[in-house]
Amino acid sequence: MSGCGSCESTGNTSVKGCKNNGTCGTNGCNKLNTFDWLIDMDLPIEERFDIVEIRFKNGKKEFFRNADKFILNNGDPVIVDVPNGHHLGFVALQGELVRLQMLKKKVADDDQIRTVYRLATEKDIEKFEDVSSKEQTTLHRTREIISSQKLNMKLTDVEYQADGTKATFYYSADDRVDFRELIKALASEFKVRVEMRQISMRQEASRLGGIGSCGRELCCSTWLTEFKSVTTTAARYQNLSLNPSKLSGQCGRLKCCLNYELETYMDALKDIPELNGPLLTNKGEAKLQKTDIFKKIMWFGYESDNSWIPIPTDRVKEVILLNKEGKKPATLKEDNIEPKDEVSEALNSDLERLDKKFQKKSKNKKRRPSRKFRNKKNKQ
Repeated sequence: MSGCGSCESTGNTSVKGCKNNGTCGTNGCNKLNTFDWLIDMDLPIEERFDIVEIRFKNGKKEFFRNADKFILNNGDPVIVDVPNGHHLGFVALQGELVRLQMLKKKVADDDQIRTVYRLATEKDIEKFEDVSSKEQTTLHRTREIISSQKLNMKLTDVEYQADGTKATFYYSADDRVDFRELIKALASEFKVRVEMRQISMRQEASRLGGIGSCGRELCCSTWLTEFKSVTTTAARYQNLSLNPSKLSGQCGRLKCCLNYELETYMDALKDIPELNGPLLTNKGEAKLQKTDIFKKIMWFGYESDNSWIPIPTDRVKEVILLNKEGKKPATLKEDNIEPKDEVSEALNSDLERLDKKFQKKSKNKKRRPSRKFRNKKNKQ
């Protein structure tokens, strides 16, 4: 079993594992790896594209020119040219796919692209591992200094250059931070050149890694490289509850996955009618309770009834047209009402009128005493 230095199998065939969950500290787990589907193409070395993609810590990738035509394989450690020194990286991609990647990221093939010095030696790798081992202690010490200076910033990560002459400090902050005194303190503390680089909350989550609410590793730490803006409108279109605790990711921002199915929902919503109010029927007003966008079914309920009635969207459109014409269907599912018998209605109204008239006469008429009672009274 192959792997990086901390993940490979031991002598008893048990896997050690770095336990970093995709954010390998040794850059050997190929985070944000690209599958080279042109790797089997047999091209002469002279005709190969001379720019290679090099991977650094936390999946950061840059392009470098292989001017000396080194024979490289994916994963090989190389020494590359960086401003004011050199750095160690790993070959992530080469060949024609690099050209496509440069077109995608709009990187020009000009003199601004730096070169690959050489393949890394054992001594280079040992020095790189020695320098990388200082990053955690430097991170904790820098946080103490930030706390003592009472700066409103959050330090996320520290990355040392392979030659040990420079350290990059990644931080996030809501407002602008005056870290001039901090740079002086760090330079005197660690004896290196200091570069402060501000990153967003999403970039911070991608560097730290983690497990999302879906149970998988964070998209930003495994494959997602471009962060697009996410708004609550995407949640509204998908009929999601506007609950910040459920819609926010580990970065504290809206989840990137809200945009993944947004276009599908937008296409499906074209067949869903818009309602400006309840539907009017002879039974009463029916209010919308729930919508199944993909099944194209809308549930309505009456105020006097606790049950919901599923209605197809085509039928809802028909009821809306009837309401606009001033008509009301019998129910949500039926338009026609049973015809009324005018003759029977007229007869019933006459009988009701006669009953009322008879009742009024009987009330006004005094009750006369019986004949038996009158004869008895006359005898007395």
